Amino acid sequence: MTHGSRDALRSLALQHLPPEVAEAWADLLRPGMRLQAAANSDDVVGQLGGLPALPPASAWPVWDGHGPLCFVASIECARLPWAALDIDLPAAGTLLFFYFDGQLDDGDALVLAEDPESWAGARVLHVAADEKAAERGTPAGLKPYPVVPLTAQVEMTATEPWHPSLRDAFAPGAPLGNRYDHPVCSQEFLDALWEFGDEVGHQIGGHAHSVQNPVEIEIAEAVLGGQASWDDPRLSAEAGNWVLLAQFDSEDAAGMMWGDAGALYWLIRPEDLAERRFERAMFTWQCS
Repeated sequence: MTHGSRDALRSLALQHLPPEVAEAWADLLRPGMRLQAAANSDDVVGQLGGLPALPPASAWPVWDGHGPLCFVASIECARLPWAALDIDLPAAGTLLFFYFDGQLDDGDALVLAEDPESWAGARVLHVAADEKAAERGTPAGLKPYPVVPLTAQVEMTATEPWHPSLRDAFAPGAPLGNRYDHPVCSQEFLDALWEFGDEVGHQIGGHAHSVQNPVEIEIAEAVLGGQASWDDPRLSAEAGNWVLLAQFDSEDAAGMMWGDAGALYWLIRPEDLAERRFERAMFTWQCS
């Protein structure tokens, strides 16, 4: 929901919350890697758009029955300050993100977390550092997005108070996805967080900046097959099993518009990330 330095966010909380609540809230901040368009003197850690570098034996990701996915972004793991995060990112290699963006069917087919038959419409690949890879041309019918080099900065991230982790800390048992009677849900504090920073942005790790309800809940609902109500403890437990791998916002410079100024999200279980099982990552998208 919000990002910045720990001191700045803690100071914000102390201005609007009782001291003990502010400190407990600050303890739930998580480090995330904010990605922004790189200036000439910035260290480049990856890019939006352009063409991916794939090993000769790796096929371009395809959604069967619909066509090839577009290439969204590449992240060079060795160039990231990955040790500063609380997720187990690879120390080397390249992460490649693909998504079926509607170029081939004028947006008719949608990739939806709640529709397992559409899950092949989003993919994340890890190309190991010792794999020989070369830039691959875009399949016929797809137009690559303009290149936007990215630089990275580690910042602390805060999430919405109805996120499962905050709900469990401040109002155990309260319904998921709703405000509860607690200072962290006060309109004063929510307005302060919004004014501090409401940009979704591009990010690796940390708390996701959800456009709507927490993306972890969307993924949990999908994994449970839509069979768990919001007051079902299984939903909260499953939501806690997922962490943000990456989010990519709409970006004018790259010609990327996800729905109505929305964002793309990839989440993964920590154990799958540790085992480099990126094929198990889950995808969702949200827009305003």
